[in-house]
Amino acid sequence: MKEVLKYYKDFPKEGIVFVDIIPFLQNKAVYKQLTAKVAEACTAPNIVAPEARGFLFAAPLLTEAQHVESIIPVRKSGKLPFAEGDLKEVLIEKEYGFDKLYYRASDIAAGKLTGDTFEVTILDDVLATGGTAEGLAESLESLKVVVDGKEYGVKVKEFVFIVEIEELGGKARLEKIAPVRSITVI
Repeated sequence: MKEVLKYYKDFPKEGIVFVDIIPFLQNKAVYKQLTAKVAEACTAPNIVAPEARGFLFAAPLLTEAQHVESIIPVRKSGKLPFAEGDLKEVLIEKEYGFDKLYYRASDIAAGKLTGDTFEVTILDDVLATGGTAEGLAESLESLKVVVDGKEYGVKVKEFVFIVEIEELGGKARLEKIAPVRSITVI
């Protein structure tokens, strides 16, 4: 599948080679094949998907993967309406700087419990250094979600990526937390 990808040197800044996954969305047969592989790789009932490209691969799982019950969107600042105390901020380290992302505890609470835990798969488009996924995982696993007065934990069952840039070493960083599954490795 890697022959479908496009690459852009020095984007978004000098020294970065941007891996463009949009070509996966420009061929129905390729997208369908990719969606099937993603559905197989994601085994948790709850999918945590960072914006915006993570959404493109997470949403089809609600109809294509019998075991997937909910999507937990992770957004940039100002994109999620929230009740007081519901919004969780995550500081992430990307290969070209720091950023903040946000998710709602209520979105996790709306998901499916597995025993006393909300098991989640973190699904994103590209694994580079692993900073985004690591920050999300650490935040999620430190969270206590209250449902009907009882506290539940969150467990990252696995990380799934559409593309992994192997030379940047993100997989080794994340495997300290949970298994990593990549559909395409470059």
